[in-house]
Amino acid sequence: MMKSLSFAFAFLAATSSAFAPTQRNALKNPALYMSDTTEPAPIVDEAASIEVEPTIVASGSSAAAVATMSQSLPFLPRPAALTGELAGDVGFDPLGFAKSEADLMNYREAEVKHARLAMLAAAGWPLSEVFDKKIALAMGMEPILGSDDRVPSLLNGGLGKISPAYWVGCIGAAALIDIFGQLRMKGDNKDYIPGDFGLRLGYPANEEGQKRMQLAEIKNGRLAMIAIFAFAIQEFVSKQGVVDET
Repeated sequence: MMKSLSFAFAFLAATSSAFAPTQRNALKNPALYMSDTTEPAPIVDEAASIEVEPTIVASGSSAAAVATMSQSLPFLPRPAALTGELAGDVGFDPLGFAKSEADLMNYREAEVKHARLAMLAAAGWPLSEVFDKKIALAMGMEPILGSDDRVPSLLNGGLGKISPAYWVGCIGAAALIDIFGQLRMKGDNKDYIPGDFGLRLGYPANEEGQKRMQLAEIKNGRLAMIAIFAFAIQEFVSKQGVVDET
């Protein structure tokens, strides 16, 4: 009897231990759970991780090749005398007229003078076609323009109507201006700019404004030289005045 009770008590103790709560650490699987002491993963800045394509900058032989090519004619080398210091210098000298700095200054002096004369002519040509007959009628004089309203020129003819005194006055004034410019250019003034006759009316005082004014003058002058040539060809071909065709 006592053996039976002892066996039953041992059986109950064994079975009751099967339902006892186990320790928490014993149930943890290191493969499935992270340790409590694991450090948090670092936060990656998305903006810093974005790759930016590098900017390509010409350097070395590539930059030198770009600098030695003409800006106006990229397939030709820039002339040695045209350094880009003068206003409107884009390296255009395909025939190689300017072989030195002295040649360049002489050609720029001539260009500026022709540009200023062309700007006056480009404005005076159409104005003469508009007002010549009206002024002549008001003053009781014979109009210079013909019946076709064309301006007297080498191609249009009619230069015989102009008084010789007018031509003498124009040539004399042009000669004085040219001599004055040559004296200033050949002087000891190293800061001389081609076409600078010392007139400062409306001329900017700062260097930036002066460069802007010089560039505007040479660009408008070049355009005026093309325009006055086009006026003469247009009237010669069409036999009509420029104003009548506009």
